[in-house]
Amino acid sequence: MATTTTTKPRDSWGSKFGFVMAAAGSAVGLGNIWKFPYTAGESGGGAFVAIYLLFVIFIGFSVMLTEFAIGRKTSVSAVGAFKSTDRRWTFVGVIGVLSGLLIMGFYPVVGGWAVAYIYKIATGLLSTPEAIGDSFGSFISDPVQPLMWMGLYLLFNIFVVIRGVSGGIEKAGKILMPLLFLILVLVAVKGLSLPGAMAGLEFLFQPDFSKVNSSVVLAALGQAFFSLSLGMGCMITYGSYLKRKENLVQTTAMVTAMDTGVAMLAGVAMFPAMFAFSIEPAAGPGLVFVVVPQLFAEMGGVIGLLLALLFFIGLSVAALTSSVSLLEVVVSYLIDEKGMKRPTAVLSASAVMAVLCVFASLSLGGTGPTLFSTGAFDIFDLLTDKIFLAVGGMFVCIFAGWRLNRAELEKEITNDGQIKFPLFGLWYNLVKYVIPFAIAIVAIAGVKAGFDSGKGEIMMIGLGVIGIAALLSKKL
Repeated sequence: MATTTTTKPRDSWGSKFGFVMAAAGSAVGLGNIWKFPYTAGESGGGAFVAIYLLFVIFIGFSVMLTEFAIGRKTSVSAVGAFKSTDRRWTFVGVIGVLSGLLIMGFYPVVGGWAVAYIYKIATGLLSTPEAIGDSFGSFISDPVQPLMWMGLYLLFNIFVVIRGVSGGIEKAGKILMPLLFLILVLVAVKGLSLPGAMAGLEFLFQPDFSKVNSSVVLAALGQAFFSLSLGMGCMITYGSYLKRKENLVQTTAMVTAMDTGVAMLAGVAMFPAMFAFSIEPAAGPGLVFVVVPQLFAEMGGVIGLLLALLFFIGLSVAALTSSVSLLEVVVSYLIDEKGMKRPTAVLSASAVMAVLCVFASLSLGGTGPTLFSTGAFDIFDLLTDKIFLAVGGMFVCIFAGWRLNRAELEKEITNDGQIKFPLFGLWYNLVKYVIPFAIAIVAIAGVKAGFDSGKGEIMMIGLGVIGIAALLSKKL
């Protein structure tokens, strides 16, 4: 059995509240506020939401608890957590690190948009509501402006992560997460007050299962994993900094509930306003940057301006608390496995991410290289959302159910029997049998649908990368 040892003292969370806010911050991000509304819109609304909620309850909770348990049990980063148990399983950690890198290849681009919109609104965007839609299109197709804002956003990430876990990530989460919840509630209340708002709620919560196909089911599964930060090493890495006394079951339930609540709040904030302004629900990734400014422009006055500023500050906050966890996955790997000091690891990882972000940003303007007529932004999104996260989560469950000892896993989750978890048997059987099988079926159907939509070749490349990682795992 291979072992991974670290001689340096390991950082840890200063308090349970700090950890919950940081873990919720990792889960609550652009996936909830930016990605959830437009994915729900593209996937038919209520039926997608119903399937998404089922995946969150039965798969998301179980996978998150598994990742926390593996992280705390091994007390090392995503790669080391698997390598320390069985070197043949190292590839599962590698999938997580690769996922973190690829998501951070487009995430800071969108984070940069959010920061840019704080400036745009402060300098008069709301004064011409009719130009808001065109303004976003011209902004993201500009080859220079989005890169400048992406660079600024990436600097915020570097500042937080370079300060460490308790000194940077935890402190940011404690302040920023409660602020985000408050802002979203204000936006949702305003959206519901608009004429025609009820049509938006019907679209969001009234399922029409005739619209369901394998692509919608895969989109719901991918959204659950993306939104909860699963299958990308974040929760294993965050779990590795947890103290032994923490209640993993309770913490997992809190983080899952907070994340799902924010996604629903974002939907309630978006869809009523969307229908009020006659905006197409399937308007795509730019949805939040078109609907929200129009919502507050309609309010007018200082109140509308102030709430718009608060919303995009909140969106930037949500993006930051998630992206610092993705950066931490790669940084923790470089510290634990390559022996780097934290500042060096942060700057090295950020440099690679910045290069990927340049390609992703330029692809939205129709420049930069393409693969099978698909730009870098869409490739990174497709590989992670449809392949890496779900397959990574599947292997995490197989590892926990078939490689780890059941009694040791129960001791870890119940803190040596001090915490009651009467549903352990149900959870264990879900993790060992049901979840891997369910993910495999959905993934196979999704790849088939991918070929029908012209994206199958890219999805097969993603599966090939996973296969190569598995073959090379003994040498990693």
